[in-house]
Amino acid sequence: MTTQQLTQQIKKKNSFLCIGLDVDLNKIPTHLLEEEDPIFAFNKAIIDATHHLCVAYKPNTAFYEAYGLKGWRSLEKTIKYLNENYPELFTIADAKRGDIGNTSSMYAKAFFEDLAFDSVTVAPYMGKDSVEPFLAFKNKHTIMLALTSNKGAFDFQTKSVEGKELYKHVLETSKSWDNSENLMYVVGATKAEYLTDIRRIIPDSFLLVPGVGAQGGNLQDVCKYGMNDSVGLLINSSRGIIYASQDEHFAQAAAVKAKELQEQMDHILSF
Repeated sequence: MTTQQLTQQIKKKNSFLCIGLDVDLNKIPTHLLEEEDPIFAFNKAIIDATHHLCVAYKPNTAFYEAYGLKGWRSLEKTIKYLNENYPELFTIADAKRGDIGNTSSMYAKAFFEDLAFDSVTVAPYMGKDSVEPFLAFKNKHTIMLALTSNKGAFDFQTKSVEGKELYKHVLETSKSWDNSENLMYVVGATKAEYLTDIRRIIPDSFLLVPGVGAQGGNLQDVCKYGMNDSVGLLINSSRGIIYASQDEHFAQAAAVKAKELQEQMDHILSF
C-alpha cells in the first residue's frame, strides 16, 4: 500500500484510527475459549465490527509469540483475513525488530513476503545497516521507533548528545538512508509537547502514535502539534477499544469505543 492510498482512506472515512490487536487470552470473553482458535475468533469479531471506523490494524507480535506455534498461526490467519476481506486497510506488524543486515533481511522477508503486512516497526539502535534491508521493499513501510510513550524513553531518547537530544539525531540521520521515503516513525501520544520539533525535522512523514486512551495521551494535543497537510497521523488505541467489554457483545462494545474516537477525528478534520 502506498502512502497516497492510505491518505485516501483517511479522507474517505474521516478517520486516522489504528486499532491494536493485542490479544491476551486472560482478557477475552470466556465463551471464546471454547473456539478452536480463540485468538483468531476474537480478532475476526473485532475486525468485522470496527473495520469501517479505522484505517489500520496493528497486531503486536509478542501477544502471538507468547502462545507459541498456535499463536503464530493465529497471527497468520488474522493478516490473511484482513488482506482477503479488507484489503484497503493498512496493516502493521508491531514487532520492533532490528539486527545486523542479513538478519534484518530475513525479518523483512518474514513480515513483508510471508505474512504480507504493509509495514513493520523497527528499533534503530543498531543503525543504518539494520534498517535499510526493510526499506528495500517496494510499497512497504518501515515504522521506526523515534520517541516512545513509555517512562523509560527518558533513559536514552531525550538525553543530549553533542547539544541535541538523541531522538533528533535519529530522525535526522534516518533521512539520509536509502529509500528513506518508505520510513514512518513511532512517536508516543504522551510526548505531544515534542511534536513541534519533530515536525520541523520530518514534516511530511506519517507518524504512528500509540498511547491515546489507556496510557493517557491526548488526541487533541497530538493533532494540534503533529498533523500535517496530509494528516500524517495514525492514532493507535488497543486496550481502550478491544477490551471495552468481556461479555458476548464485546465486538459491539469495541465498535462503540472506536466510533467515539472516529467522531473526534471527524470533528478535528472538519476544521
